[in-house]
Amino acid sequence: MNIFNLFKRKSQGVTTSQEVPNYIGLSLDTYAGRRVSPALAMQLTAVFGCVRVLTESVGMLPCFLYQATDNGRKKAPKEKLYSLLYVAPNNYMTPQEFWEYLIGCLCLRGNFYAYKVKVFGEVVELLPLLPGSVQPKLNEKWEPVYQVTFPDGSCDVLSQEEIWHVRTFSMDSLIGLSPISYARQAIGLGLATEEHGSRLFSNGAVSSGVLQTDQVLTDEAYKRLKDNFQERHQGLSNAHKPMILEMGLKWNNISMSAEDAQFLETRKFQLEEICRIFRVPMHMVQNTDRATFNNIENLGMGFVNYSLVPYLTRIEQRINVGLVNKEKRGQFYAKFNVGALLRGDMKSRYESYATGINWGILSPNECRDLEERNPREGGDIYLTPMNMTTKPQDNNKNAKQKEA
Repeated sequence: MNIFNLFKRKSQGVTTSQEVPNYIGLSLDTYAGRRVSPALAMQLTAVFGCVRVLTESVGMLPCFLYQATDNGRKKAPKEKLYSLLYVAPNNYMTPQEFWEYLIGCLCLRGNFYAYKVKVFGEVVELLPLLPGSVQPKLNEKWEPVYQVTFPDGSCDVLSQEEIWHVRTFSMDSLIGLSPISYARQAIGLGLATEEHGSRLFSNGAVSSGVLQTDQVLTDEAYKRLKDNFQERHQGLSNAHKPMILEMGLKWNNISMSAEDAQFLETRKFQLEEICRIFRVPMHMVQNTDRATFNNIENLGMGFVNYSLVPYLTRIEQRINVGLVNKEKRGQFYAKFNVGALLRGDMKSRYESYATGINWGILSPNECRDLEERNPREGGDIYLTPMNMTTKPQDNNKNAKQKEA
């Protein structure tokens, strides 16, 4: 379905010239002299690594639609929204690709927008929109409206019933804060440091220094000397080649080494700064300086609880209020299965199952269902530890007290 054919209303212009940089995702120049945007920030390996860890971690988690019942809850596969969340959100994306794109928008822009395709009042498809092409506002009735600019240049104003909006922490209750925009100084310094290192190595042997002589060089000699240095001593391929100097020329190196300038330490610190922005443990972006066998498991648990769960909670609640019909709210709700993160750790999964079965929390068949195995006969029982049961006479005493 082509959503652009659905938009018939006209709207006002998009932005003023002062709003253009923020609207298209560009921030102002940083103190380091580098312009930072989501696309440029992703060229920094630390940003790319953090965003990739978050997007792929959420992308591999299945999201189910549940129905609350008198006996607890059960999956609701007959609902159209169940297929949208678990099978395919639209006709060209898988659930993993959709959740990865959503988290990527939140990490880089702070906002995610999707057009809701409805059939008889039920949402059957979600079509993602570029965050930079949507401008949310509150109308005079205090209702969110979204000014959307389409690829053909046309604009339209859509309501909250037509746009599904997921946002990060907000200072105006409507637009999520962009981590890249607010942390552009740290990211700009990281980009500048990376550029400095690249230029340091590209210059090779003559990164910084002077040639000194007591004689006066003619213009021809000066040009020949300059061309000779650029040809023979600039770049990594020419590094460490011996210099041939004439007319009493002497080379005086006045540059500081990378260690003297604390170049490597600066790069490490910027990695830590960027990990702090995205709340990603450093060992998950291949820096294990502070990771040990004693704390790496706790770091992984902290990543789930304090990095992923806030994102998952935002998405789940937005599904409940934005995609579930108003008549069914409270009865149907969405939930991510965070247990899928243990998919590659069989030992931890089976130990968890054993604990759940022994304490009567899970039945054997429920554990088999989590492992995508068929149920077995007699596997629906719940065990009760012998030391946790009460004496028969205590039960009779309690029953008589209730009758009295």
